[in-house]
Amino acid sequence: MIRDASYWIEHLNLLPHPEGGYYKEVYRSGEEVKRQSLPDRFPGDRSFSTSIYFLLEKDNFSAFHRIKSDEVWHFYDGDPISIYVIDTDGILTLYKLGLSPDKGIVPQVTIPANTWFASESTGKFSLVGCTVSPGFDFNDFEMADRGLLIKQLENQHKIIEKFTR
Repeated sequence: MIRDASYWIEHLNLLPHPEGGYYKEVYRSGEEVKRQSLPDRFPGDRSFSTSIYFLLEKDNFSAFHRIKSDEVWHFYDGDPISIYVIDTDGILTLYKLGLSPDKGIVPQVTIPANTWFASESTGKFSLVGCTVSPGFDFNDFEMADRGLLIKQLENQHKIIEKFTR
């Protein structure tokens, strides 16, 4: 049996994600961290942790966005995925997520909170998992505005143009 993108989309019941690709939330902790115990950037209570499946196909990308929590990416199947991260100082780092550590392609990468990041599959498709703690909430999600981000990070204009819509 060939396990391609359509196999995973169907069998994991993945849905289109606003940033690009497909996803499905598979875990949300039943316990919460109360607002008063969180940093000021969080406007309300948050689950301890959440996780999703996330799939990108060859001709799609995950557009630059940022969230208020750290996000750990785990590789599951398909081709390696490239993750482009621009830190708060405007420095670009490229991570390769996959199963070839001898080539610098590792099975797990952590994206720090409040950093802009985008991703693309290096082949036909990539299936990964993303774990967020404190848990993901769409109130903590910000999609990049191409023009504004280029003004803020002029030295990264080429990559921002490529990975924004």
